[in-house]
Amino acid sequence: MDILFIIIMVILVIFVIVTFVHMYNNLVGLRNRVKNSYAQIDVQLKRRNDLIPNLVETVKGYAAHEKGVLEEVTKARTGVMNATSIEETSAADNQLTGALKTLFAVAENYPDLKANSNFQQLQTELSETEDKIAYARQFYNDVVLKYNNACQQFPSSLMAKIFRFKEETYFEAPASETAVPEVKFE
Repeated sequence: MDILFIIIMVILVIFVIVTFVHMYNNLVGLRNRVKNSYAQIDVQLKRRNDLIPNLVETVKGYAAHEKGVLEEVTKARTGVMNATSIEETSAADNQLTGALKTLFAVAENYPDLKANSNFQQLQTELSETEDKIAYARQFYNDVVLKYNNACQQFPSSLMAKIFRFKEETYFEAPASETAVPEVKFE
């Protein structure tokens, strides 16, 4: 009887150890996926930032008196490049997106600019890059959701607390993209 008790205890201890190792490895894997998915957003933001100077130069040739819009785009681009946290990057990205929308709205007033092949190519590349940024944001937020769930759900929350796994922040979309119309019930 004593040997059966010892075998059961050894099996139970092994099970507990394997479970804790699995939870820890899962948390590490999710944390690394969060970092990787943020890096993918960063890659696309850098690609967009590389296209902007060419776009600004092209627009300058046709709409030189739209200096304020061009400066706003340049300033917003600098903000994205200098951002150091997810929150700062998200806010700066939202500002740049708004500035680019304004720039393209201004471009509508210049038929020669709209017909310029360089402008059209840059606009297409920026549009494709914006789509990639949106996809990367969604993927990042999905990974953050899984990671944050693992940090909050029992029993992995115990492991997260012991090893100081911190919840991550979502990449926020501009308020204009997330605004929900107010519904009144009478």
